[in-house]
Amino acid sequence: MDGMDLVNGIRLVARPEWTRVGPHTPEAGREHTPEHGRAPLRGRYLAENDEPVAILLIGLRVNRWFAVRHWAPVLMAMPRMLRDLSRDPDSGLLGYRLLLGPTVGQVMVIQYWRRAGDIRAFAHDAQRAHRPAETAFWKRYFAGKGAVGIWHEMLSVRAGGYQCLYGDMPPTGLGAIMGLQPAVSREGGHGYDRGEDPAFAATTEEERQAAVETLISRREAGTR
Repeated sequence: MDGMDLVNGIRLVARPEWTRVGPHTPEAGREHTPEHGRAPLRGRYLAENDEPVAILLIGLRVNRWFAVRHWAPVLMAMPRMLRDLSRDPDSGLLGYRLLLGPTVGQVMVIQYWRRAGDIRAFAHDAQRAHRPAETAFWKRYFAGKGAVGIWHEMLSVRAGGYQCLYGDMPPTGLGAIMGLQPAVSREGGHGYDRGEDPAFAATTEEERQAAVETLISRREAGTR
């Protein structure tokens, strides 16, 4: 761990969410940051799902706080990797979000990837940041006596096999990556389809109220 690791760690905390904007978004070609997407989009939106995606959940838990020399290098390795990946448009990383908790000493990063194969390629490439960090971790592993716990869960999802719904939110997660389309409730009241919501398309308060009442009646009918 060196000075740049500390700098990268500070950058990650200062900007805990990053997205490589996809080709279907109005901001194509520009990285999405909280500054670019802070304003919420009024209404409900579905993320485009015509591309496959891989999601990697990776986390760390500090088990022995006084064993700093064992858990600190592991903690600081992640910002280095994320910076390496985000700078390379061909890495396959589409975005990430840093989450703290649920208890003190736990950290998780949600990573969105183009394909599961891109994750494996990065993990096994000796020229990228992961392989040296993994080697250093295993060299310290037994001496650390369980000072730090690590875990990951990888999900590979086919095109059309996922749904992402956002209401009154700025472009977030896969919505910021894949692009957003307005969403409307289905006739039966269960689920959503792409389309303009009559409640938001209404031009008068009477039309809006009628659309809302129709939506409520559909939902009530769907639960009977």
